[in-house]
Amino acid sequence: MNVPADRPGAGTVPDTGAPVVPEPPTPAAQTDRVVFGVAAAAVAAIVVWGLTATDNFGSVTGAILEWIVDELGWLFVITASGFVFFALWLAVSRYGRIPLGKDGEQPEFRTVSWISMMFAAGMGIGLMFFGVAEPLSHYVDPPPGTNGGTGVAMATSMFHWSLHPWSIYAVVGLAIAYGTFRKGRRQLISSAFVPLLGRRSEGPLGKAIDILALFATLFGTAASLGLGALQIGSGFEVNGWIESVGVMLLVAIVALLTLAFIASAVTGVAKGIQWLSNINMVLAAALALFVFVLGPTVFILNLVPTTLGAYAAEFARMSARTAASSEAAGEWLSSWTIFYWAWWVSWAPFVGMFLARISRGRTIREFVVGVILVPSMVSLVWFSTFGGAGIGQQIDGLDVADADSVEGQLFGVLGHLPLTGIATTVAMLLIAIFFVSGADSASMVMGTLSQRGTLAPRRAVVVFWGALTGGVAALLLWSGGAEALNALQTMTIIAAAPFVVVMIGLCVSLYRDLQRDPMITGGRRKRTLRRVA
Repeated sequence: MNVPADRPGAGTVPDTGAPVVPEPPTPAAQTDRVVFGVAAAAVAAIVVWGLTATDNFGSVTGAILEWIVDELGWLFVITASGFVFFALWLAVSRYGRIPLGKDGEQPEFRTVSWISMMFAAGMGIGLMFFGVAEPLSHYVDPPPGTNGGTGVAMATSMFHWSLHPWSIYAVVGLAIAYGTFRKGRRQLISSAFVPLLGRRSEGPLGKAIDILALFATLFGTAASLGLGALQIGSGFEVNGWIESVGVMLLVAIVALLTLAFIASAVTGVAKGIQWLSNINMVLAAALALFVFVLGPTVFILNLVPTTLGAYAAEFARMSARTAASSEAAGEWLSSWTIFYWAWWVSWAPFVGMFLARISRGRTIREFVVGVILVPSMVSLVWFSTFGGAGIGQQIDGLDVADADSVEGQLFGVLGHLPLTGIATTVAMLLIAIFFVSGADSASMVMGTLSQRGTLAPRRAVVVFWGALTGGVAALLLWSGGAEALNALQTMTIIAAAPFVVVMIGLCVSLYRDLQRDPMITGGRRKRTLRRVA
């Protein structure tokens, strides 16, 4: 525990010799006009381009994405696996015991709430969208160079949704949380570069990093909002509430979700976001239990160890797969693995900053276990349950893979189970809450980025970014429907691609910081004194 300031020895902790670190700065929320203005102008320009020249927008961004995948695919493959090993090494090394805060400081949130918030922000809505669709796709159309089958389909899905994405998030989250709560810096991605850049991290280069983070966060959230609207609209069709989903209904769904996540965001992390995340956990567990009990239960139970074993056996080969294998492998990678790695990197600024915000008081070891291993195990259970149900129905000849749209495959599986109406309604509600709990976190992060790292951004700024996010999704859906959303997703990845280099720099910067941590240097001094004695 810290020694009170009015007692002898104040300013140090007896067991480690670590200085008492001041509270992280929570400046009066002052808007950084450069970061805010440039990011807002860039978003406006992209939206105008997408609205006035949708075809040109799609073709240009598609060509850029193709170049990134073809020329930089190897970089995504190498760095994604590098982040996995770096994060796990930190956890098992001597650095793992370093707290993300003062020595002896208790975690800000209970473990259950902490896990539910990180999971909802990280990929909750993605699991709803791809939980059935991805395993089913790999089962019907196996990756090139594989023998196919259930094991390969499940291992490939786990590869895309477990250790790698959460390690990408963890690297960013660790660097920011350590700098903010241990070193007393602002909660900005640029501030994590102080060990490398010094005061230059507050100059034009640092502002460019924060603008890029804000830009990627907004477009990534807007794209997910559009995908969520499409899937909820598909649920309306399955339930027979509407014959065909039109653009007006999709825009109305976007507007309703936007109002919901703005209302949640302005209440702060400890209220709206935590409350919604806990509801998410309960509803998701209930839906998974429903599919497990009423679906192919024994098949799902068999699939859990099969998936885990296949993932472990195929891990090295999947990690090293590149376009050098064959032309078919290159095309497949561009549609799946490299696309995913780029997509996770595009979300890393937002998710990493939010993970840092809710992880005060955790040790590095606790952070890595909670952020990487726990969600990976949840993904194992989730994909085994929903992917297993989809593959099981496909084996039984129900052909759920032949659904009219990818977003409708989840409802196609639920349609072959009892209580379809109730299950579909719960799934739609879960999709909506998953998105709201993720988007309100994104709004908070965008407010923090544009207001010099404050942990409590002004409500007006949070509302501005939330409304702009919903407006981008609604306008693009209105102008181009699903095609415009695809272009928006592509634009997100293009904007965030430089973050691969930024994240490599974050790893180097964090390592330099940790080497100078009092817990580490104090241990060195003690060992030196023992040798001298």
